[in-house]
Amino acid sequence: MKRRIISLCAGVVAALLYATAVSAAPVDDQFRAWLANNLWPEAKAKGISKKTFDAAFAGLKPNLKLPDLVMPGQKPKTPKTQHQAEFGAPGAYFAEKTVGGVTAGGRARAATHARTLAAVEQRFGVPGPIVLAIWGRESGFGAARMPYDAFEVLGTKAFMATRKDMFRKEVLAALAMVERGTVARGAMKSSWAGALGQPQFLPSSFLEHAVDMDGDGRADIWNSVPDTLGSIANYLVHHGWQKGRDWGFEVVVPDNVSCALEGPDIGRPIAKWADMGIRRVNGKPFPAHEAKAEGFLLMPAGRNGPAFIVTPNFYVLKDYNMSDLYALFIGHAGDRIAYGDKGFAGRWGSVDKLYRSDIAGLQRALEQKGYDVGGADGLPGFKTRRSIGDWQAKNGRAATCFPDAGLVRALK
Repeated sequence: MKRRIISLCAGVVAALLYATAVSAAPVDDQFRAWLANNLWPEAKAKGISKKTFDAAFAGLKPNLKLPDLVMPGQKPKTPKTQHQAEFGAPGAYFAEKTVGGVTAGGRARAATHARTLAAVEQRFGVPGPIVLAIWGRESGFGAARMPYDAFEVLGTKAFMATRKDMFRKEVLAALAMVERGTVARGAMKSSWAGALGQPQFLPSSFLEHAVDMDGDGRADIWNSVPDTLGSIANYLVHHGWQKGRDWGFEVVVPDNVSCALEGPDIGRPIAKWADMGIRRVNGKPFPAHEAKAEGFLLMPAGRNGPAFIVTPNFYVLKDYNMSDLYALFIGHAGDRIAYGDKGFAGRWGSVDKLYRSDIAGLQRALEQKGYDVGGADGLPGFKTRRSIGDWQAKNGRAATCFPDAGLVRALK
């Protein structure tokens, strides 16, 4: 009987493997047809040689294990779970082990690379601690392994991801890098998202922002620390970094100030925020040079976590990785590298563990009521958070500005 069961199980496994192979084969065939008939004509028009194109995709198949893919012939669906840490539970993103690793590593390298950092700050106006924080967060100061073939990742996503147009641009940029001799085909290793080198640039970012900081005649974000640091700073400058301004300040927001005032489109002079009763957690006044400048309320966990008044530089940091939590991590880690380890004064409260699909349903319900939630993508960005707060206040609830299980039920 035992042998029979084993035999039956083996048969089932074999059948499943065969079915998987049969179902995957058409996708592989479609991928090759797409490369030849769709991507190649555009690559050729952009000056990519057939030799470079064929070498880039030789033997590659679409990697169906990557997240956010849409099988050919199917419609996109909101994933049930969240794969990217930047859009998960706010408090978990700031685990001391993670923040402490970046800040300790940043301080150690601040002395080692002091001359380079000074040159970067003089040339670009971006503080060294901010550059170090990004370097540490993105690649562990260059120690992180990049196990994926960049053309496999970018090609798969350009063929069948939820953001195909974005990745099409990136795979064409990657081809241009190889065509120009910037990097060898074999060195095109990336993260699961297709990001390259120590700053984790997508290929288009490399072409637009990478700089030669060490003077050897080429921008090398894989092996050169000066080029890595200079390229990060150049990216920030190209996205609007304002020299001499801070990124933001942790604050206390009184109960009579609505959390629904959050967002980069609701700016006012920082002095006006102070007039509303918002104060810095350390009791000090806002710096004089910041008081008349524009600031914005940021409450990434609503009333369930720390609050901040941020400057436009915060949103420049957000451009590096489109997440409020990421930008806050970089600003916070930069402060700790510069001024010593000190956590947030406010505590991250517990939040309900919701599926991304639950939040997307909540967003669709709010959209039906006329709210702009920034799209029903299952990610609770600032437009979703303030829409929640506004709806809660109008319906006699305490405004928390953050999704929870009760809210999901109430809005079904």
